[in-house]
Amino acid sequence: NEYGQLGDGTLVGRSTVPASDVLTGVQAIAPGFFHTCALTISGGVRCWGQNSFGQLGDGTTENRSIPPNSDVLTGVQAIAADDHTCVLMISGGVRCWGLNLSGQLGDGSYEPRLAPPERDVLTGVQAIAAGGTHTCALMTTGGVRCWGSNSFGELGDGTSKSRPTPPTSDVLTGVQAIAAGAFHTCALMASGSVRCWGRNYEGELGDGTANGRSTPPESDVLTGVQTIAARGYVSCAVTTTSGARCWGMNSNGPPYHITPIPICL
Repeated sequence: NEYGQLGDGTLVGRSTVPASDVLTGVQAIAPGFFHTCALTISGGVRCWGQNSFGQLGDGTTENRSIPPNSDVLTGVQAIAADDHTCVLMISGGVRCWGLNLSGQLGDGSYEPRLAPPERDVLTGVQAIAAGGTHTCALMTTGGVRCWGSNSFGELGDGTSKSRPTPPTSDVLTGVQAIAAGAFHTCALMASGSVRCWGRNYEGELGDGTANGRSTPPESDVLTGVQTIAARGYVSCAVTTTSGARCWGMNSNGPPYHITPIPICL
């Protein structure tokens, strides 16, 4: 809580769940690297915590230890965050602000943005995912498009060249959900299977190797999945039997798991 990302008005860490809410009227939340964002039931966005790169979207670089009283943007249906913040508008458009060193905001520049833009960088989108320095969108057609850093092939276009604007073509189709880690991307196929690409030093792609991949694989690493998630160097899935399986970095246990394994809940 060193930047106030817990929203309780302090900079003191908390090891237990608080007894009271810091914000009400919320329908979804997104934890960034050092900030937190909430999507209110009215479709507004409010963020607090670190604001060094403008990730709170309030037009300043001042940190905030409590949720603001007003929205920085309205008409939103989903949010995603890391060192940058992205939203999916009700219209199906994508808008991002905050850190932009790798072009992850998709606006064609590498300059940070302190407030939400007035225009979408991409339309026809049904879901978004914010990685460490890249952003991905799931199109309404089931296609995946990513932009930003591509040092490890996380954009899936077969190159290692960063992209400051969304591509005009999909790197994978037949997808129903996406997730983005620090430098890798995972997709949940419509068939209920998982495929990942990008950095793989800790086995976060789940293919049994530590070799990176710059394009989506043609084969699945796990089937029978209903939900996926990725953060840092870890990938996780919830199976159709309500089980959880994770793979990748495991600093507090064995060095890493390079294939999906079941974990106890």
